[in-house]
Amino acid sequence: MVIHVDRELVAVAKLPGETVIPAPGMDQARILRLRLERERGERLWVVHRLDAETSGIVVFARSAEAHRALGVAFERRQVEKYYLALAAGTMPAAIGRIDIALHAARRGRTRPARQGEEGAREAVTDYRVLQTWPRPAPHVSMLELKPRTGRHHQIRVHLRAVGAPILFDSVYGAAACRKAGVGAASGASPAALANAPCRRLALHAARLVLPPLGERDAPLSLEAPLPPDMRAVLKWLDLRARARAVSRGCARP
Repeated sequence: MVIHVDRELVAVAKLPGETVIPAPGMDQARILRLRLERERGERLWVVHRLDAETSGIVVFARSAEAHRALGVAFERRQVEKYYLALAAGTMPAAIGRIDIALHAARRGRTRPARQGEEGAREAVTDYRVLQTWPRPAPHVSMLELKPRTGRHHQIRVHLRAVGAPILFDSVYGAAACRKAGVGAASGASPAALANAPCRRLALHAARLVLPPLGERDAPLSLEAPLPPDMRAVLKWLDLRARARAVSRGCARP
């Protein structure tokens, strides 16, 4: 879904399962840039990327000049990025910051860096807890996240590091936490989420705020609505919480 078009850029809401650029063995119909170029009949430049399972806002430049300008804005951290995530666990506080340096790991993954480790890169993520559900166990938290840096898999690794991995994260999820003995999610039960109406990484790029560019002399705020699968999970969590509240009320003498 196209969210915004101007002389410099096209912003779209990426669907889960789509890749921004070609990947080995990927069906071309699921490659966002190629599909968008066919639909619009113009060449587009990739400015930034999201993981295939992540939904939300992706911006493409419409010219080489705009591509350079947007690339500089991302590199200089002039772009504000906001994500929504469902995490299996509780956060250290209602509002806070995760400041954990990261390091490249094997198989294209990322891990927290050891103190003083060569090759460690600064990584900072601000967060706000929007809602929590006490069941299914462990607690599920809906978070708004604002990465201050743009490291590979930063949000996923940071949330795992504080014991609240993103739901259905096959790489950094609850199973990985249990194996590493990390935080509250070490007791997470996959069976508790077995009937959830979503099985992909529960992460959504909800909003981007871009600095002035070209003829635009003010920041541009772009928003992508939560996709149907994540909305369905929220409804499922609400229903379970209400059912538990009713059950507890009936059990009282």
